[in-house]
Amino acid sequence: MDTIKLSIVTPNGQIFSDDVKTVTLPGKEGEFGVLPGHASLVSSLTVGVIVIEKKDSIEAVAINWGHVKVSESSVDVLADGAVALTQGADSQTAQNIDAAKDLVNSVKDANVSLAAVEAKINSFA
Repeated sequence: MDTIKLSIVTPNGQIFSDDVKTVTLPGKEGEFGVLPGHASLVSSLTVGVIVIEKKDSIEAVAINWGHVKVSESSVDVLADGAVALTQGADSQTAQNIDAAKDLVNSVKDANVSLAAVEAKINSFA
């Protein structure tokens, strides 16, 4: 199976680093997906949720804004703020979901529907 290396970094450190099947990113012009072998690009990211499809699971990271550099073999995300989300019902997941909602709501000039972003965050509850 082909995979692509995904790295998500904030000023506070690395949030995610692993090989993934696909990644969906919240671009300024709308969401876009990246598969292994994708054409190289650099793009701005807006408030939203990065959806990460691994071999056996789906994970997500909420971000407030950032930039991404895509190459054929890697995706490097530099985000100002990010909160990792995992599916489950434990207390850490609930805390992360609350932190993700706070992060998303801290963005004042977002051109996206914050309700749609919050709905995506809630899907990991």
